[in-house]
Amino acid sequence: MQNFNLLTRRSFLDRSCKTSLAVALSTLVDIPFVMKRALAEGSIGLNGKKVLFIWLRGANDSLNSVIPIQDSSYAASRPTLAIPKDPLTDYTKTNIPADFPVNATSTAATYSYANAIRLGNGFAALHPSLKFLAPVYNDGNLALIHRVAYPKQSRSHFDSQRYWENGNPHNNLIQDGIFYRTVIESGLANTAPLTGVSIQSSLPLILRGSDAAMTNLNDPTRYDLLGIPNDVSGNTKATHFLTAASNVPFPARKSRELLQLQYANMSKTLSVFAGIDFTEAGNTYRDPAGPQGEVTDNDTEWAAANGNQGYYLFPTINFKNGGWSRPDGTNQANKYVVDPAHQSFFANLKAAALVLNRTDAIIAGTELNGFDTHKAQGGMAANNPGTHPQLNKVIGWAMYALKRYFTRYADKAAWNDVVVITLSEFGRTTVENSDLGTDHAEAGVMFVAGGAIQGYNQGNASGVFNCSLTGALPWVPGPSGSMFAVSGRYLQRVNDYRQVLGEIIRKHLGATQGQLNRIIPGYDNPNERLLSGGASIDGVQIRAEVGIL
Repeated sequence: MQNFNLLTRRSFLDRSCKTSLAVALSTLVDIPFVMKRALAEGSIGLNGKKVLFIWLRGANDSLNSVIPIQDSSYAASRPTLAIPKDPLTDYTKTNIPADFPVNATSTAATYSYANAIRLGNGFAALHPSLKFLAPVYNDGNLALIHRVAYPKQSRSHFDSQRYWENGNPHNNLIQDGIFYRTVIESGLANTAPLTGVSIQSSLPLILRGSDAAMTNLNDPTRYDLLGIPNDVSGNTKATHFLTAASNVPFPARKSRELLQLQYANMSKTLSVFAGIDFTEAGNTYRDPAGPQGEVTDNDTEWAAANGNQGYYLFPTINFKNGGWSRPDGTNQANKYVVDPAHQSFFANLKAAALVLNRTDAIIAGTELNGFDTHKAQGGMAANNPGTHPQLNKVIGWAMYALKRYFTRYADKAAWNDVVVITLSEFGRTTVENSDLGTDHAEAGVMFVAGGAIQGYNQGNASGVFNCSLTGALPWVPGPSGSMFAVSGRYLQRVNDYRQVLGEIIRKHLGATQGQLNRIIPGYDNPNERLLSGGASIDGVQIRAEVGIL
């Protein structure tokens, strides 16, 4: 093992003589890891800022999430899927908060409103199943970024997910991910026990790379990080093994510092996770009552029987899923906040939130599957929900719950320190198909939330971007407009997903522009126009970074 104290002055200067080369050098295994943080630029991992990502796998139908309700071609293209306007609502009003259809009585269905929810920008609306986005939006903590894709969009799930994760559209050879490279640039990889963590079936490409081991857990309550059953003897044996292995001598010429540090960090990670209660018994996080005593969805009957507080933030079982369990002992299915089929997702989301809030991890995330809605997609939330409205409910409640959690239960991460983003490989066709679903298309929507996000009334008249008749590259309605700009059937992009991620990595996490150019290689390519906007590499006009931070 190379000893820091034995480095000569000449050796040190040879490795760090130029700041511009420092991080590139630090990715080489022959530089001691204790030096890598000192050599790194920027403030990634040092400023307390964090990211929580949610992969919407299968390609979300953005046109039935953030709806161009004032485009007459929307309803005409979707005879069964289109969400109708509320005849009593003026959708042309601007500079007003989003509507929030809270129930008038405790016993009313949670999703009783069946019309498009006005967003107050004069053009766009929310699907009614996304009603819980409205409070986050109205606090200025949510950006709805429409028409997001990348040049020469692939409509293959496998390829497009790879490009979103490796940050290199149409390059299948890159085997590491954007957030992995972000952690490497921090200089903290392999020196801190936790930096990037995913809670899902396997480690996603976005956190994968060859020079450092990120952490993946598929069930933090059942297994420890080595896959050993989570009991006292298993953890003790694992810890003893790692401690012993870390002290085993090895030939210096083999330069195995990386392996030794991975052993040490794994042991530290086990200790960190042992101090977090991931169990169902620990799921006590609640929506607090408001300043006037208001509770979640005006369910005062449920609140009175549950300590005068609102619903559980992470609906992991039926009892904690909205107001399902009534005070008189009966159950009321229409009081769910999410479909019970998605309760396991909230177990993973809770774990990801706990990791960010209770540890020094910089990035954590999970995934939500099921968005490949080729048939029986479903339109209205109240009458015949279908697959897509149920998925929308998960998105809406997840953003609402995370805001409440990182506000009320902040430890190492307050709401102002966290940015929550959704990723999805592409959007879906403007015209519904004969199976009452939608097919693979191009541009879609990204949901970005956080206390520092510049949404409605936090620097912007609206929290909706790229779904308006005004502003940069405005929406063109009609049968030859924005929804049909690609091949006469697809929504065309005006922002690149890398611009959204790039702004978050630089402005929020604290990367320098030089670091960002390495994390997302296309950022310094003048033909890509990611910084300045203009005609992109495929000739499509895109705007500059949105300006959400």
